[in-house]
Amino acid sequence: MKNPTLTPPPMKTSRTLLAIASLMLVCAASGQDKIPSATVQTMNGQKVNANTWNNDGKPMIVNFWATWCAPCKRELSAIADVYDDWQEETGVKLMAVSIDDTRSMARVAPYVNGQAWDFEVYMDPNADLKRAMNVNNIPHTFLVDGSGQIVWQHNNYQPGDEIELYKKVKELAGK
Repeated sequence: MKNPTLTPPPMKTSRTLLAIASLMLVCAASGQDKIPSATVQTMNGQKVNANTWNNDGKPMIVNFWATWCAPCKRELSAIADVYDDWQEETGVKLMAVSIDDTRSMARVAPYVNGQAWDFEVYMDPNADLKRAMNVNNIPHTFLVDGSGQIVWQHNNYQPGDEIELYKKVKELAGK
């Protein structure tokens, strides 16, 4: 009779543990901790590296959108309606990143000017930042804490999602 304490674990258990450990490593490696280095441009055409964005220790929202995306425009308009209040209470800053490509980016400035949005709008016509942040579907919203760490993200938009976003912003701001 074998001593049960010296019997190695069954292979199935070892393979399961190995698979779980591998999955955890892949998930950790693909996670985005900070805004990556990628060039975007302002509405005036000035080149800016996104990893230089900061808000003096206060939260930032980075939202990917496009002029042809109806849910994107609804989300940004809903946020625009309350953005002044959000800024006053938490100091949050919003960077709206248009992923309109070179064929449609000429529509961005007229659209934004017509909306009178108070937040910063950037363009990512070559999708450099979009790719670097693994954005597959828009709208895609990232919440960044005061030290530049991405702490939350959300994909798509349903009316009321901005309320959940604001709750997260207030938590980060300690409000």
